Amino acid sequence: MNTVKGFSRLERKEKLDLAVRGLKEPGKAAGILESYRHPDPLVQKLHDEFSENTLTNYFLPFGIAPNFLINGKVYMVPMVTEESSVVAAAAKSARFWSARGGFKTEVTGFLKNGQVHFTWNGDHRKLETVFPELKERLMAGTSHITGNMEKRGGGIKDIRLVDKRDEIEGYYQISADFDTRDSMGANFINSCLEEFAAVLQDFTKTDPRFRDDGGEIRIIMSILSNYTEQCLVTAGVSCRVDELAEAAGDMPAEQFARKFEMAVKIACSDVHRAVTHNKGIFNGMDAVVIATGNDFRAVEAAGHAWASRDGRYRSLSVSGIEDGKFFLNMTLPMAVGTVGGLTGLHPMAGMSLDILGDPDARELMGIVASAGLASNFAAVSSLITGGIQSGHMKMHLTNILNQFGADEDERKAAVEYFSERRVGYAAVSEFLKEMRQK
Repeated sequence: MNTVKGFSRLERKEKLDLAVRGLKEPGKAAGILESYRHPDPLVQKLHDEFSENTLTNYFLPFGIAPNFLINGKVYMVPMVTEESSVVAAAAKSARFWSARGGFKTEVTGFLKNGQVHFTWNGDHRKLETVFPELKERLMAGTSHITGNMEKRGGGIKDIRLVDKRDEIEGYYQISADFDTRDSMGANFINSCLEEFAAVLQDFTKTDPRFRDDGGEIRIIMSILSNYTEQCLVTAGVSCRVDELAEAAGDMPAEQFARKFEMAVKIACSDVHRAVTHNKGIFNGMDAVVIATGNDFRAVEAAGHAWASRDGRYRSLSVSGIEDGKFFLNMTLPMAVGTVGGLTGLHPMAGMSLDILGDPDARELMGIVASAGLASNFAAVSSLITGGIQSGHMKMHLTNILNQFGADEDERKAAVEYFSERRVGYAAVSEFLKEMRQK
């Protein structure tokens, strides 16, 4: 396919024709794309404007995991995911822990960070000397942006000069901490930082103390950080070891607890296991983050950075046995919002927050973390008992049958046949082949 100039300026039909041109069945492809558009033009217009060069919608299942008892309150947790076992596993864990005190969560920090990155080759002591004055100007220069946020208790909480010349020649940061209340705050933070950059540039150009000393300050960029290590949430569950019998299956509860503890220790020790272990945590977290219209890429990026904070990638969760009690805990950074952004635009995001009882950002952090911990408990429990694949593939059976074009009678027969057998593509294929031959 040749390069296309001015694609964004084309009408949607023209974009669609270009996208399917050269496919084996362009008419069929165009029909599929059209079939996923919403019949209400106003609803479709809203979705079109979420992104750029929109052709159609891409559907993902919207499910509910009930029985999440979190800090004494019961939630039905909305989850958006394409992985068949995620909602079922989270719901199973939620029900299990609801009878054992539920999830306990705590937000231990609520600040987000951003920086103005710049270079200057003058005397660094001069920057340090004038910084208190510059800080006042930075606060004054952003007052038109921060006023409404300050009325809600948020705003700029600290501004620092950071000397990074030991890493890159002439490199400095203006690093600022922000409280954005119930909004994720990206636009607010970035607006403040860009204003900081303008104030800094003007200050050093007009102040006589900076004349003929190291040249002009050069702004490299102004941007928030998605590594929100000052915005932390902790989630945990615990119970007596003997109360694990239901999850342990045929295994003694004590043995289950010890194997679980060892499995988490392995994820703290081995990076190959840690990545998959943490992916299982994000199975649950991402599903809630997406459902509520938040940025799952930012949440994941911060979580993975936190898992590597000592220089080695490790498990996000910790587990053990103390005084006859089993525990599973997790602390990680997270920035989510309940106002602004897509949460205020996407009808399903608003519906998700309504289902959750209209939580504030701190409460939502606890809900998201609990969903991640529930997924972690379910995944590790499966691994140390019957294995992950058996339950996963049984949940995946419907998808396999769809791929083979099974009719209703074949579906019913397959569900019954595989209720006590291991599910796999080859096994389902052979089953359908024999059934159709008969």
